[in-house]
Amino acid sequence: MDNEIQLISDDDGLAVIGRAADVERFLVAEGLSAKDLGPQRLKSFGSAGAAVAQAASEMAADSGRWVKLTPESAQLVKKYGLRESSKTGLSTGVVKGRKGQVGGFVEFAKAPRSLLTNPAVLANAARIMTQVAMQQTMDEITDYLAVIDAKVDDVLRAQKDAVLARMIGVGFVIEEAMTVREMRGGTDEVSWSKVQAAPAAIAETQAYALRQLDAIAEKMEKHTKIGDLAEAARDAETAVGEWLAVLARCFQLQDAVAVLELDRVGDTSPDELNGHRLGLKAARRDRLEHISRSTGRLVARMNDAADTANAKVLLHPGKSPAVVRSRNQVATGVHDFHVRLGIDSGPRRSEVRRWAEAAAEARDKAIETGAKGLDTARSLGSETLDRAGSVTGRLSSGIAERTRRRRGAAEGRVDEG
Repeated sequence: MDNEIQLISDDDGLAVIGRAADVERFLVAEGLSAKDLGPQRLKSFGSAGAAVAQAASEMAADSGRWVKLTPESAQLVKKYGLRESSKTGLSTGVVKGRKGQVGGFVEFAKAPRSLLTNPAVLANAARIMTQVAMQQTMDEITDYLAVIDAKVDDVLRAQKDAVLARMIGVGFVIEEAMTVREMRGGTDEVSWSKVQAAPAAIAETQAYALRQLDAIAEKMEKHTKIGDLAEAARDAETAVGEWLAVLARCFQLQDAVAVLELDRVGDTSPDELNGHRLGLKAARRDRLEHISRSTGRLVARMNDAADTANAKVLLHPGKSPAVVRSRNQVATGVHDFHVRLGIDSGPRRSEVRRWAEAAAEARDKAIETGAKGLDTARSLGSETLDRAGSVTGRLSSGIAERTRRRRGAAEGRVDEG
């Protein structure tokens, strides 16, 4: 039907499906940029079996776009009141436009006109949404590695650990399977058989890289002398960048394996597809949490080193700023890495404390301390004088009284004589 589009949303993105002109008008009206799903993925939305073939033919969709979920795009789910499925977690609805303008209200279409009421189609749509989100992250990691000019293979080859050496071969096999998948629109049994053993090698490599980051954090923690901190921080700049690149590559390959795995489960065990998809997403969140904890500890140790360096800048005006600069390099690298993986990140920079600033602060503290000391001395002096005056007064009074008594006694003796 003209001017009608299907909206499908999960916690990663929003799919906009319908006639090309309608989809484009909707995206322009909402100010959204989107990724083309492509004809193969679009066809897959209705590939849940012959029972929905007629519904698929009536969906009237020749265009599909995917929008990464952001605070702005997430508002559309609320704006159009999309209905959430308790089984899949997808929010769906049909948006109809009037007079060439999309929007205005949401109508939840009834079968067979819409595929969105069919459980099998919803499970399949959820699979595709998850795969698209993962492939988006894979593309962003590719861009990340290109930007930092990281030679991941060189890092891996420089290690003596056999597990890391296997990582290179695993990457080649997975990339080949992904290429075949793009060509044929799915994952065949031959391709899947080649990559089944890959997750173990990837997990071991990830664990090794995380241990290297933990070791760097521990090294930063044990140093207290500025010279040692400066050297450790300088070494960390290069090492952290290399191991973050290895972690990014691990995550990229793990997502690729998950994409292939969802294809196979969809083909061989469609009834288990949604449960398997949710399991893969949970495992992915666990990996992100593990990575976030390790990199978070590293940045925390670098922050402590920067604080120590700033506190000692008066004594070490050359090495202290170098520690802070190294900290900023590492923190910026971790932040960029987190952004690519979708991890919330903290502050990126610390301010270098200048020697003159520290000297001025030390001077002000000395003056403040001296002033407080002078005030105390004055106060104590006043109290001492007051106490002395009081004692003197009492002594004077006592002496005068004794003198009077003696005079009185002497005069009495004279009278008696």
